[in-house]
Amino acid sequence: MFDALARGFRAAREKLTGIAELSEDNIDGALRDVRLSLLEADVELGVVKRFLARVKEQAIGQSVALRAQHGEKKVTLSAADHFIKICSDEMVRLMSAEDGEAIVFAPAGQPTVIMMVGLQGQGKTTTSAKIARLFVRDGKKVLLVAADLQRPAAVEQLEILGKKVDVPVFKPARMDMSPVEVCKQGLAVARVQKRDVVIFDTAGRLAVDERLMQELADIKKDTSPHNILLVCNAAAGQNTLGTAQAFHERLGLTGAVLTMLDGDARGGAALSIREVTSVPIKFVGTGEHMDRLEPFRAEGMASRILGFGDVIGLYNDFKNVVDEKQAAQDAMRMLRDEFTFDDFLNQVGTIRKMGPIKDLLEKIPFASEAMSQGMNVDEREFDRVESMIRSMTKAERANSALFEQPGRAERVARGSGSTVEQVQDLVQKFNFMKGFMGNIGKQVGLLGKLPGAKQLAMANRLRKMLNVEGGDAAMQNLAKEMVQAGVAGGGMPGMSGMPGFGGMPGMGGGGMPDASMLASMFGGGPEAAAGPRKKPEDKDKKKQARKAERDARKKGRKR
Repeated sequence: MFDALARGFRAAREKLTGIAELSEDNIDGALRDVRLSLLEADVELGVVKRFLARVKEQAIGQSVALRAQHGEKKVTLSAADHFIKICSDEMVRLMSAEDGEAIVFAPAGQPTVIMMVGLQGQGKTTTSAKIARLFVRDGKKVLLVAADLQRPAAVEQLEILGKKVDVPVFKPARMDMSPVEVCKQGLAVARVQKRDVVIFDTAGRLAVDERLMQELADIKKDTSPHNILLVCNAAAGQNTLGTAQAFHERLGLTGAVLTMLDGDARGGAALSIREVTSVPIKFVGTGEHMDRLEPFRAEGMASRILGFGDVIGLYNDFKNVVDEKQAAQDAMRMLRDEFTFDDFLNQVGTIRKMGPIKDLLEKIPFASEAMSQGMNVDEREFDRVESMIRSMTKAERANSALFEQPGRAERVARGSGSTVEQVQDLVQKFNFMKGFMGNIGKQVGLLGKLPGAKQLAMANRLRKMLNVEGGDAAMQNLAKEMVQAGVAGGGMPGMSGMPGFGGMPGMGGGGMPDASMLASMFGGGPEAAAGPRKKPEDKDKKKQARKAERDARKKGRKR
């Protein structure tokens, strides 16, 4: 979603590579790349000038003979690193709000009132239901109020979305009711029903007009909402700023919601709206599904723009869709070498629930940079993998070794519309993942001592195990191997050994960038990350043993 911005900062970083001190001569070229990318992303011109001026003021004259200690390793920061750090800090300052709370809550015993406003077609109704879902997930009782009486079928749309998120909808009892009356009655019903949150879905227009503003001002006067959120399309660019300014001057907005951020390759509105209008961004929407809304985090957004991912956002996405108990069971099954294709299919389903893979990759450090360098991301590969697994027999899903028998891969290929090579490639990747994790379990041999299988689901707990002084050496070695296994296969933290960017479908076989470097942070180099290699003679012996076993079975049948 931030392709234009990311390209500019990447070019600036490359221009400063190898420079020891930032000066006006060498920084101008980098700033030019950043300026072009900001303008291409439709960031407001005044915001661009102020941003670049602040970055230049802090950067010039800074010597970068900087060294930092990371465990036992010494890390040297280059001029490029220092420049990007300054850009990151300024970007966070540009987008941050004074108060970090997304929603202002009413005093205890009173419903919190949220008034959704904006122009037509910006996604107010859908966003209202998405916000309602967030509150329901937190255990709050919510009421949606259908106050958009201008757009045809707006009330019916809100009712359909309300059923999806399990939230009741208050709608006008008479056709001649005004939006102000609907909101007043809806608030009264919310108080009687002791609802925690009530959300007004108000009407929009194709453009800002006095009648619209007066209607919204009357609703505000009679209901005193605690939050007035402007919903605007991120792809509108600088047009969003004028709309936000007009609504803010008349209503006093408390925040903004950027929708359709997944379809916008520019992202300039995210950088401009806070600086120009003083209205903070509260939520961002990245799709039509009800779970595609998340609280806005300036640090995460800046990190994604600069190509460093958003690990916290990734963890939150995973936490919202994963069954922790099932993940723990899957982890133990993998270590016991009991993992099946059915388990694999369930984990693929978990990843798909987290949203489009391209959006997911933007939250993984340095993955977006690899994508720009040619990494292939094909969403359809998930469908192909699912089709292949569902074309397998029950026995084949439980025992992948059956595919050594001739004819089985051909039958699955015919049933799934795939090639034999694709089926064999899937089986090979699955066997590697399963075998590697099974070897870890066998080497330790003390699975009962694992303090819960969440070690595979929580990377931070693994790090804690590594840092325990005087701890069980076998357990610490297990933790290291688990981390290295996740890195080598591209497995993401918390995926319970999910095959990652070398084995995950849709990744085109491209390994996770800098996998060996990440593995070395936990005490292993590229060789450790790759896992134990099997000698060719070992493979030949196994093949001979399997052939002898098959011949013996054939002789038995003939007798």
